[in-house]
Amino acid sequence: MTYLQLFLAFFISNILGYGGGPSIIPLIENEVVDKYGWMTNTEFSELIGFANSLPGPIATKLAGSIGYSIAGVPGSVIALFATIAPSLILMLVLLNLLFKYRHSTRVKRLSSFVLPAITVLLLTLTFDFLKTSYDLINIIPTVLLVVGSYFTLEKYKIHPAFVILTGLIIGGLFL
Repeated sequence: MTYLQLFLAFFISNILGYGGGPSIIPLIENEVVDKYGWMTNTEFSELIGFANSLPGPIATKLAGSIGYSIAGVPGSVIALFATIAPSLILMLVLLNLLFKYRHSTRVKRLSSFVLPAITVLLLTLTFDFLKTSYDLINIIPTVLLVVGSYFTLEKYKIHPAFVILTGLIIGGLFL
């Protein structure tokens, strides 16, 4: 029964919480503190303070921590799944609709507007990373990392995970 309660507490909070972490926190608090009594207000407040100090989305950090404290590793997995399930279900439904109507002129037109916007966002992100790298480690290491990564990925077809790991090692050594 605890597993079902964990699933429902986080699934309902995340299905109703529109707007990200700040809108989900009171819903999770209502379920965890008021409805099920798994934590006190003080414990929940301390958990939020701790979770905010870690990187990543607040909802998944809260779900993993609360799920683990209530029911161990299985509880953590169930709470995390319940947290991402609403987005996952919606994504699958929308992708299914897009696939079903992929030959529609409206869908093609939508794609023709969305893809350039995504490209511009990714290019902006890339230039921000390049600028940060240039500011922190200078131009020569930045150019070497960019050129080395490009050839490693495109010419030698090395898996991106190895390129990222190499970049982390190089960054750790030189920073």
